[in-house]
This record gives sequence, C-alpha cells and structure tokens, in this order.
Amino acid sequence: MSENLDLVRSIFADWERGDWFGPLMRSRAHPEIEFVRVGEGPDTGVGGRGSWIGPDKAMRSWSDYLSAWEALGITADEYRELDGERLLVLTRIRGKGKTSGLQVNHATAVLFQMREDKVKQLAIYWDRDQALADLSLKE
Repeated sequence: MSENLDLVRSIFADWERGDWFGPLMRSRAHPEIEFVRVGEGPDTGVGGRGSWIGPDKAMRSWSDYLSAWEALGITADEYRELDGERLLVLTRIRGKGKTSGLQVNHATAVLFQMREDKVKQLAIYWDRDQALADLSLKE
C-alpha cells in the first residue's frame, strides 16, 4: 500500500467520524490546495460551485456547504490508486438539508491529487458516474 493511499484512508477515517477539518487534513493540505465541487447536486445556497485555492478558502467553502445540512455523512466504498499522484475514492453521501428537509443518499466520488506528500487538489463529484467518465474508468 502506498503512502498516499495510507494518507487518504486516514483522512477518510476522520471524515467518516464527522471530523472534516481534523489535524491530519490541515497538516497535509498543500499551501496551494485547490478545492473543487464538480457537477450538479443539491444547491444548498452556500459555498457555490467552482473551485477555491488555498487552505483557508477551501476549508471556509466546505464549512459553508456543511452548514446547510442538518446532518451530512460520508463513507468510502472503494479506494483506487490511479497513478503516483491521484487517488479516487468512490463514496456515499447521506444527509438531510436544514432548510429543505431534503434527504440524500447518493453515490459520489472524491478525487485526491497529491504533490509533495500533501493534498494538492480535492475534487468532490456529486455524480460518481461523471467522475468515472471524466477519468475514463469503469464502475
């Protein structure tokens, strides 16, 4: 198992416990980390779509997004090392919107791009199939 895979598994262990911004994620975020929300999904009215660069902006955007949910949880279904820098995690998001009451149980994906033993890009795909298609992969 690679060091990058070990790191991503550890980050996911924190996320699955609801610790989105734990010390591991903060210490392993590249100084120029890019946080990207890809594709259509429930519009929470906060955070917007697109990308944010830098740990503070990325974490603030993700925090804003999380604040729109009464509860939001993520689990990892499968880890795939794509190459020496990229790891794809097939995930499932479950939650309930604070304002809308929308119940969510959806297959998603998270793409980690590593550089210098840190997370350089974190791309959250609302649609798992889109992630697989964008990366020319199969389920």
